[in-house]
Amino acid sequence: MNAHPHEHGNTEGFTPRLIAWELTRSCPLSCKHCRAAAHHGAYEGELDFTEVARVVDGIAARFKPIIILTGGEPMLRPDLLDIIRYVAKSGMRPVMATCGSLLTEEKAVAIKEAGVERISVSLDGPDAASHDAFRGIPGAFQSAMAGLEAARRAGLEFQVNTTVTRSNVGQLEAVLDLAVAQGAVAFHPFLLVPIGRGKGIQEEVLSGDEYERVLNRIYDLKMISAIPFKPTCAAHYYRVLRQREAEAGRSVTRETHGLDAMSKGCMGGMSFAFISHRGVVQICGFLEEEAGNLRDVDYDFARIWDESALFLKLRDFANYNGKCGVCEYRRWCGGCRARAYGLTGDYMAAEPSCSFEPKGWRKRMAKQED
Repeated sequence: MNAHPHEHGNTEGFTPRLIAWELTRSCPLSCKHCRAAAHHGAYEGELDFTEVARVVDGIAARFKPIIILTGGEPMLRPDLLDIIRYVAKSGMRPVMATCGSLLTEEKAVAIKEAGVERISVSLDGPDAASHDAFRGIPGAFQSAMAGLEAARRAGLEFQVNTTVTRSNVGQLEAVLDLAVAQGAVAFHPFLLVPIGRGKGIQEEVLSGDEYERVLNRIYDLKMISAIPFKPTCAAHYYRVLRQREAEAGRSVTRETHGLDAMSKGCMGGMSFAFISHRGVVQICGFLEEEAGNLRDVDYDFARIWDESALFLKLRDFANYNGKCGVCEYRRWCGGCRARAYGLTGDYMAAEPSCSFEPKGWRKRMAKQED
């Protein structure tokens, strides 16, 4: 039987299907969890349009991923519409993540006409009190809702994202109901990764048992949700999914394409990558370990994707430590490498927020103690 490509560091079969691109780190908000600790100000060394175009050309020559234009706040880039048009013209699909505060109906129309298929707007609570407290700016909830209204009037498709913490985990259903009521086409809850400003709220990270409960609740909600419901930065949801589907006597169907694709847990370096505002390629925005710098390789993303020592290491589960290295669900889950780094300092460590015990784990630990 042929080995699964994730098992032995095989580089074949790994194609980037999603690339998140931090066009700028500038942002009008001051969110408690911000991985970039972003603020409203100029950041030196951002890729200019000529450099952006060279990167786009290089990616499109070999791959055709969905490009998530993000920040900071991408709408603070004065050349945003030119970038959107260039990505769309390349044959790749541009989408955009925005806080919504700068979105007017006129701008939403322009973004859609330039080629953006969908935007995401974050709501971290169902009301102003909860959302504003998390986003760090009074009026953030009102401006986000105004942004959703502008998108709706412009006919620009939008999804709602929510960062799940101990403070708002009990409001998950209320946020989902609000997203549906506002006309969202999808709901993507993100499980908190304590990086950047998020290091200051590590007490908001759910424990293993709390994660287990919320991931099972997400499964239940997903089964009855009126819109697609995709948990993100929640690698071990894909273990819970398989367990629950097996209990129900169903086989897991895989959808590996599209904005709401449900494929596996941590996709970093396997089917997902992140490009920083300075051209640094990472496995995701939450793990600031450099896979390569586009400026150092003549803007050749494919070279980094194929040759990065970090990507090759992550593609080989023999390198995973602790429970993740021996878990029978590792090819579907993989654990969150960024959360492992944020909580332990080792990105190859076992997922610290997972309470699952792999087969024979206790016996293995007992032998090590003897």
